[in-house]
Amino acid sequence: MRETNPTPSYRPLTFGVTRVVVRDGQQGTQYLSADQPLGNYAHRITDRLVHWAQHAPDRSFMARRKKNADGSSGDWQHISYAQALSSARNIGQALLDRSLNAERPVAILSENDLEHALLALGCIYAGVPYCPVSPAYSTVSQDYDKLRHVLATLTPGLVFASDARRYGKAIAATVGADVEVAINSIAHNALPQRASTRFDQLVSTQATAAVDAAMQATGPDTIVKFLFTSGSTKLPKAVINTQRMWCANQQQMRQSMPVLAEDPLVLVDWLPWNHTFGGNHNVGMTIYNGGTLYIDDGKPTPTLMGETLRNLREIAPTVYFNVPTGFEAIANAMKTDDALRKNLLSRVRMFFYAGAALAQPVWDALHESQEREVGERIVMGTGLGMTESSPFAIFVTNPNVKAGYLGVPTPGLELKLVPVDGKTEVRYKGPNIAPGYWRNADATTESFDEEGFFSTGDAVLWIDPDDPHQGLRFDGRIAEDFKLATGTFVSVGPLRAKIIAAGAPYVQDAVITGLNLKEVGALIFPTQMVRKLAALPDNAPMPQVLASAPVQAHFQKVVNTLAQHATGSASHVARLYLMAEPPSIDKGEVTDKGSINQRAVLKHRGALADAMHKGTQAFTITPQEQT
Repeated sequence: MRETNPTPSYRPLTFGVTRVVVRDGQQGTQYLSADQPLGNYAHRITDRLVHWAQHAPDRSFMARRKKNADGSSGDWQHISYAQALSSARNIGQALLDRSLNAERPVAILSENDLEHALLALGCIYAGVPYCPVSPAYSTVSQDYDKLRHVLATLTPGLVFASDARRYGKAIAATVGADVEVAINSIAHNALPQRASTRFDQLVSTQATAAVDAAMQATGPDTIVKFLFTSGSTKLPKAVINTQRMWCANQQQMRQSMPVLAEDPLVLVDWLPWNHTFGGNHNVGMTIYNGGTLYIDDGKPTPTLMGETLRNLREIAPTVYFNVPTGFEAIANAMKTDDALRKNLLSRVRMFFYAGAALAQPVWDALHESQEREVGERIVMGTGLGMTESSPFAIFVTNPNVKAGYLGVPTPGLELKLVPVDGKTEVRYKGPNIAPGYWRNADATTESFDEEGFFSTGDAVLWIDPDDPHQGLRFDGRIAEDFKLATGTFVSVGPLRAKIIAAGAPYVQDAVITGLNLKEVGALIFPTQMVRKLAALPDNAPMPQVLASAPVQAHFQKVVNTLAQHATGSASHVARLYLMAEPPSIDKGEVTDKGSINQRAVLKHRGALADAMHKGTQAFTITPQEQT
């Protein structure tokens, strides 16, 4: 058995912020900031688009595989920076001709595609706010309640649908007859019983000096877009995103992650643009740094992961972003896929994950493949952010990252660490923080404290209380903790971590149940590695995998071990259940903050949790006495 290198070698990566300044406040409050100031940043993201169109006009800005007649994906279709700017000016002119503005913005019903990207650029250029709406609100929802709420909040003047067949029913149910609808310019793509504008009519509009004047009139306070929160417990709120927020955050990212500006940036990315991680972090990173974004039509699901692996065998990213389930699938594939391993690792400088937790065995498998292929490890970066922070806020300080590490604040962002209910909440103030929620003054007022810091609801601890320069680690959500019927307080974050550790390498994450009950339970999201444990065919349905004797036996040991080490009812997992369906990003079960949204999971799967506690849910696992 090969010994683990006690001092592993990493591919060189500079960490931009490694030291912090801490000052003490009243009643245990502390303030934390980077030891360097935020540098100058663009007044508007369009300044960067214009810059790259002038200095690298033929460089590919974005690419996506064309769809073949049979529905399969074909060759890459590229849009250069010069083409992107030209299309943005034309589309922007079309939007000005319609007198669109913040009161009548553009709503985009679309997955990630080139038309979506160009329409967004046209909006930004003309100073017309837009909103990428969660596709699930149109394609998964049956009642369209959230879509109606979004459209009522926005009152859009134009609604764009990438595919009339996928979005037509939702449009018919929610979009008023007085609102213009534009659709992708495909011959068979038309809305029945409703007039619509073809996308190519927008992009073929002749730009005039008026659209350039409109762009010049935009500035740091101009609203770029609205991004809706997940709405796990209440209706989604529209987060106002300004030019200042986006541009400041991109400069913050460059200072915290200098790798972004060192080489021509190449991304292969599936993360949805209606979420801040995909739409602000990665698309913004591409525009700001003159990079190239290859739209990945794959996704970390059994049916779509193959497309992601195909793309990564062909396109070598310089930095790579994914969620833990995606990295798990990649780690497993790299063990035997020589082409994937060679191409993906050829020039990547940093991996970066967001998602509830990256299991240590997945980390180990990635490192093993990296050391075998290139003789060194690739840094796995992570941190903390949210829609209201644009999203980048906190980033790690060195290569020795462990699960739960967050790091230190990015330049220009001040953190306020406030004792709350036995935990420490982290709050934000800086140029990347949203001014509030659109048309929701009450929610805006409630979100900021008396000093103007945004209250995140995230709890943190020091990695090393004696060395603040190592930064912070995640300690769950303040609002996740609850009491049992006995009045005993359950601290969700630490208990979740214990379950993940006890179930490694087969536990991706856990949601703790038991509010107002006499016992604690857990809904377990397993890793794909359980398939090997089950020893069933690769195409076996996940429910069959989880019900297999080896998997059930493993988790019986897990719950027994947890019971043995429990110190009371708040840490005693009385029953657990293995989830066949992974957490859904579209339903808000995985948040932009990089964690499982406990409330969203319990909202959507509450009946299952109730059945587990009542003992009526099949395959519920309870502790057994050891003989």
